[in-house]
Amino acid sequence: MKKSMLLYTAIAACAIVGIAAVALKDPAQPVPSVLENRAELEALRTGDMKKLQFHEVAKPVPDVAFTRDDGNQGRLQDYQGKVTLVNFWATWCAPCRKEMPMLAELQTELGGDAFEVVTIATGRNAPQAMQAFFDEIGVTNLPLHNDTNSGLARAMGVLGLPATLIVAPDGHEIARLQGDADWASDSAKAILRSLMTGQ
Repeated sequence: MKKSMLLYTAIAACAIVGIAAVALKDPAQPVPSVLENRAELEALRTGDMKKLQFHEVAKPVPDVAFTRDDGNQGRLQDYQGKVTLVNFWATWCAPCRKEMPMLAELQTELGGDAFEVVTIATGRNAPQAMQAFFDEIGVTNLPLHNDTNSGLARAMGVLGLPATLIVAPDGHEIARLQGDADWASDSAKAILRSLMTGQ
């Protein structure tokens, strides 16, 4: 009887340890350093930034390649270590044309070792048309990356354009805004600065 009880106790203990180990490895677990101050971040939202939705549980970005503007393959994992603002757009998207200069201003002001704006055209966008799009609106400091078959956009659940995702330095998506927005606003900059400093 005692041996049976000891055996059951040992099995239960192993099960608990196993569950804990799985939970620690689960990439969909919240990221405390970011999500703990979710209320403070949401309080910074004014104007267009009211549309920015912070996730209750951070989401790991998919390991799906896109074509970099230099012709090589890239992945969002390449930007780990910094706060990344990932913007999906297309040459036919009128709201994207309105929004892109604001993203360029944001990159000029905040871009560096701690932050980067990553623009990815998704769907059929000829490189020449993408360059013409940037030339017409005077954007020179954002990348012309291309998600030609929309594989990355689909994997990330992007349903319309433009769509902008905030990815934390550890590679988890923590917030998303559907549609265009004034990313050069004081509200947007305050949110991103808070994320960059971890406060």
